[in-house]
Amino acid sequence: MSALARSAALKLDWANVASSLGLKGTTVASLQAFRKRNEDARRKVVEFQAQPSTVDFAYYRSVLKNTAIVDEIEAAFKTFKPVTYDVSEQIKAIEAFEVKALENAKATEVKVEAELADLIKTLDNIESARPFEDLTVPEVIAAKPELETKVKEMVTKGRWDVPGYSEKFGGLAVM
Repeated sequence: MSALARSAALKLDWANVASSLGLKGTTVASLQAFRKRNEDARRKVVEFQAQPSTVDFAYYRSVLKNTAIVDEIEAAFKTFKPVTYDVSEQIKAIEAFEVKALENAKATEVKVEAELADLIKTLDNIESARPFEDLTVPEVIAAKPELETKVKEMVTKGRWDVPGYSEKFGGLAVM
């Protein structure tokens, strides 16, 4: 981790991240779990850095009878070089994913705002509408012109019953 990234990680105000970004629910829980893992990893790094990193091979030669093993381990220890990995490809992939995620989030925000505006308009329309009982037949036909043709078709075919009416409101016949 670079010094700049380490400095940024130390200065991060975890308490304000969730509130400033407006995060809720599982996102906040995931963020808190990440914070805990971050703090645990940082604590272990500090703990390991405090431990001595030198090996006293002379002590092991004096304690062990087989000093050839100690010589072999010391030679392997001195020639050991940690493997370095080039993580630039992974970082590029993560940055590309982040850019794509931000684009998707912005597109979703636009869609949600448009849908919200439409829902607000619909709600205003519902609230300002007259009660069903006050509507007249010409107003209903003006709102749904296909009803007039449907009713004319039913009358010409001799169907006077509206499908489902009897089941919902009951019949007029008294028995």
